[in-house]
Amino acid sequence: MEDLFRVGGREFQSRLLLGTGKFANYAVMKKAIEESGSDIVTVALRRVDPGSQADNILDFIPPQCTLMTNTSGARDADEAIRIARLAKAGGAGNWIKIEVVQDNKYLLPENLETLKAVEVLVKEGFVVLPYMSPDLSMARRMEDAGAAAVMPLGAPIGSNRGIKTRELVEIMVREIKVPVIVDAGIGSPSQACECMEIGCAAVLVNTAVAISENPVQMASAFRDAVMAGRRAYLSGIPEKGGLSGAASSPLTGFLSDEK
Repeated sequence: MEDLFRVGGREFQSRLLLGTGKFANYAVMKKAIEESGSDIVTVALRRVDPGSQADNILDFIPPQCTLMTNTSGARDADEAIRIARLAKAGGAGNWIKIEVVQDNKYLLPENLETLKAVEVLVKEGFVVLPYMSPDLSMARRMEDAGAAAVMPLGAPIGSNRGIKTRELVEIMVREIKVPVIVDAGIGSPSQACECMEIGCAAVLVNTAVAISENPVQMASAFRDAVMAGRRAYLSGIPEKGGLSGAASSPLTGFLSDEK
């Protein structure tokens, strides 16, 4: 059976979501999106200007991609809700990544304000994917409020430190019914693969691709890593053994005393 990524009532081929910030230019960004195979692309509202005469980022996003506006810059639920409504009114669609950050140093999400925004926007018909600190009880409340997925951070935004919250994310994967998508902190394809190996439904990557020496090639590497991690998870990764060895080809009988 085909292993499709299901979220927000839709089906997607790719489990790699790609952000659009920090690229050297829109042409490189477009090539990276195409090479990544991503079906869902995030963009900040402040960079969307449908009426601009200059290059518009929307013109460089492949038409087959689902656009998901993020509420970057929002400091509370009211600001996030306002950004979501503006994005929809401006023609950016109703897929919204809720991002509420009050902490300027570590850029950690504010879960309670995020939940408030989820509750309002779901009722207004938005497909809502909240960026959050990994917390099972809050994830459950967001799920109950109608979030299409939950997006726990792996590490602080742009840190490239990998999935430092692994154990908490694993708990969420086991207990939450909607897709768990690791967002923020993933710095290499191997880290994205690790997220997929523990059962995450998808990963969202931006900085690691955008600031690499070759963003297009890096996007391809992330595409392959996400696919490999997903296949490994579906195949059933063996549990780790103890410190003693276990031969893959036992010598039973070969060196026995029998003549």
